[in-house]
Amino acid sequence: MPRDTLTGSRIRERRVMAGLKQSELAKRADISPSYLNLIEHNRRRIGGKLLVDIAHALGVEPGSLTEGAETTLLATLREAASGIDMSEAEFVRVEEFAGRFPGWAALLADNQRKVETLQRSVEALTDRLTHDPHLAASLHEMLSTVTAIRSAASILAEPGDIEPEWQRRFNRNIYEDSARLADTSRSLAQYLEEADSEASETNAPQDELDGVFQKFGFHFPALETSDVDVDAVATELGQGVSQAARWLLRRAITRYRADAERMPLGESADTVAVSGNDPFAFAARFGCDLASAMRRLAHLPEDILPEPVGLAICDGSGVTTFRKPLPEFPLPRLGAGCALWPLYRALARPMMVHVEVMEQSARAAARHRGYAISQPTGPARSGEDVLFESHMLIVPEPKRDVSEQTRHVGLTCRICPHPTCEARREPSIMVASAPRKL
Repeated sequence: MPRDTLTGSRIRERRVMAGLKQSELAKRADISPSYLNLIEHNRRRIGGKLLVDIAHALGVEPGSLTEGAETTLLATLREAASGIDMSEAEFVRVEEFAGRFPGWAALLADNQRKVETLQRSVEALTDRLTHDPHLAASLHEMLSTVTAIRSAASILAEPGDIEPEWQRRFNRNIYEDSARLADTSRSLAQYLEEADSEASETNAPQDELDGVFQKFGFHFPALETSDVDVDAVATELGQGVSQAARWLLRRAITRYRADAERMPLGESADTVAVSGNDPFAFAARFGCDLASAMRRLAHLPEDILPEPVGLAICDGSGVTTFRKPLPEFPLPRLGAGCALWPLYRALARPMMVHVEVMEQSARAAARHRGYAISQPTGPARSGEDVLFESHMLIVPEPKRDVSEQTRHVGLTCRICPHPTCEARREPSIMVASAPRKL
């Protein structure tokens, strides 16, 4: 199969060949490491002065990073073909197709980009419909009010005489319930109309906690010092969030501080420089459990890590209590993830480490290695059940080793295209298609 020759992929290849970290190349090009990460994953277009600056920082000609505009077209066509069952003989003729029928090729590539955009929109809307607390409460209130109105109306419609006093009560109930239904409907309509406004967002405490960590890049320098006041940091970080979110935040940064104290930042950076994003090496270096090593890796700054890592933590019920997604491996809000993830399978076999290469159904080009383990949340007590918590570290897998088995997973069942998956818990709204085996 021809190699994918997107500009971002070439930049990443050249950077690795030069032995540069993302942070080093980003500094030379005068951009942020997070923006360079998006470029290298082909999520941001690049050209003009920025392309020249990056090429100069890598010591190559700008043309060697682009190789013509037709490269993007060919890469898009290959990505479109990777999601269907196409023979290898046809797959390798993509350049011939684009050369003979450039108009049709451009149309197909444009449709592929639209499909990807729509898939991301569906993911976001599905996640919101599933977990939006205000939307769920409003719909529940509307259904309850309609049921109450129908019950009162059915009594009045029954044959036979009803005492005037009871008639007045039922009529008053219908009037009051109708007014409440109208108010709820107006409130819901206004909420949906203003959903894109930041001021109108109504988040669950867990969403507020995620927002705080995302705002600071999941790293808090104030918690890395030895004389830190956790309460003061929690108060400062918790400004503008609800009381419930502040409670979650204090618990999260208390754990953060404990991990930072056991694995100091300087020694952590040295370990990463030698072993990379390997949680086993990290745990062995500091003599800690694997879950603590995963959390520490996820909280290290971007300029230390060779590649960004993601992290998902869930309790024994499967509900996500912490999420650090990656651009190519998103995580749904408040659980409801793919049951095939090692995160959930680890709950069935506590203290056993699960390591697996995963490929999300909607992102066939991106592979990630997942490390998962389920550990007790506290000491064992006589006559009491042990509570477990599962951690999954998500590490980008740049090497496409076809000899290693890859598990195709989804994001959520509702938008997963695998119709015959044994773990499916609800029908998918996406068109079913079998992923291409690479």
